[in-house]
Amino acid sequence: MTTFDHERGRTIDVDGARIYAEAIGADDMPTLVLLHGGFGNMEDFDRLLPSLEGWRVIGIDSRGHGKSTLGDGAWTYQRVQQDTEQVLAALGVRRCTLLGFSDGGIAALRMGASPALTIDRIVVAGATWHHKNLASSKPILQGVTAESWKRKFPQTFDAYQRLNPAPDFERFTKALVKGWLDETPSGHPDDRVTNIQAPVLVVRGDDDHLTSLEDAVELRQKLPDGHFLGIPFAGHVAFDDAAEVFVPALRGFLEQGQAHRP
Repeated sequence: MTTFDHERGRTIDVDGARIYAEAIGADDMPTLVLLHGGFGNMEDFDRLLPSLEGWRVIGIDSRGHGKSTLGDGAWTYQRVQQDTEQVLAALGVRRCTLLGFSDGGIAALRMGASPALTIDRIVVAGATWHHKNLASSKPILQGVTAESWKRKFPQTFDAYQRLNPAPDFERFTKALVKGWLDETPSGHPDDRVTNIQAPVLVVRGDDDHLTSLEDAVELRQKLPDGHFLGIPFAGHVAFDDAAEVFVPALRGFLEQGQAHRP
């Protein structure tokens, strides 16, 4: 399977923003939607693509990220959820599996809690689920500025400048941080995760500084059909830090879903 190239996709107008999506694979394959984390874009999943043969993989640059514009409204997890649902509807997707990392995982949990389409399975990595999770990470998130992010992660800033059709990194950073700290119903799904009927694989790296083991285990326990994968020696980006552990577990989880698909 090839990589995302930000050239062969399409841009869809969604509530004042232009959201970019790209599909790899045939239309008759089962659909897997990839939702990236904060300051990232769909290319963050490129290393996974060779292991996803047999799937129609759809990458979406969330609002303000990659090749998608920020628009005028607030950036919230609810907004990312709704953007994703509208993009998938425009692409004719009525059924899919979701794989979300960090912010993308939170949006995926929101989608599962109040599904606008049929969701077969959900995989979340490094994703918090309740606004109470902010207690430990809030000081870190509050301290993020455009300048601090550029210094620490210059490659993500360079990708943003290269891809975004209306770049304003200062405004983008402020919008994202405000969304991270949102403790209202437009933020985390909170206890609505108990509504998720699809099987969910919760993935956490042992050294993740943003999602605690206790919170990840509590999420798994609240899910009607939850499963947990703890990856040793991996950090927040566990799916990439320890791909040799994550990929076989992912394949097994996805194949189990295919075996039970009507």
